[in-house]
Amino acid sequence: VACLMFLLVGYAFMFGKGNGFIGWTGFGLSASAENPSGVPLYAFWLFQAAFCGAGATIVAGAMAERMKFSAYLLYTTFISAIVYPIVGHWCWSGQGWLASMGFRDFAGSTVVHAVGGSAALIGAVVLGPRIDKFVNGKRTARAIPGHSIPLASLGVFVLWFGWFGFNPGSALAVGDGRAVSLVAINTNLAACAGAISAMVAVWVLYGKPDLSM
Repeated sequence: VACLMFLLVGYAFMFGKGNGFIGWTGFGLSASAENPSGVPLYAFWLFQAAFCGAGATIVAGAMAERMKFSAYLLYTTFISAIVYPIVGHWCWSGQGWLASMGFRDFAGSTVVHAVGGSAALIGAVVLGPRIDKFVNGKRTARAIPGHSIPLASLGVFVLWFGWFGFNPGSALAVGDGRAVSLVAINTNLAACAGAISAMVAVWVLYGKPDLSM
């Protein structure tokens, strides 16, 4: 759904010629589609469609198993066709009002994750806490253990590996390789530091390193 919406209207809203708020050309990836990247248009579209899909899936982490599938499809259609592309236009199109003020977003910290995270937060607030999550309605949270530590661990490494496509790929050119290498190193070291920091925090708080935490 995300890819189809991004093809039909999203890419035009995001990268088409228009004003500081929205683009208006290149619907359906037509001949008038703009390409601000310098790489082949179809390759650039595919890379950006993956970002669009990522923004649409972030909400699932906050609302999994608590919303109707039909509602999730409607949400995906709306955020992929309208919300994500318009915010992306503000930052990445070369015409956007945020970019004109000096705002920079490399690899989607705001365009992808803040947009998807905001939608997830709104959804979580609307749904409220999971049933039996809190004891007697108080602030004491009841743990809901994960169902499969091996699958959760595998998911971490799939994401870790995948980010070497998103982050270094956001340079859109290899050139002499220095910029791409720097981004790749930072991506890897950030993941390492985050994992160790989480382990140490859990070890200090609970007396043992706990992968489920």
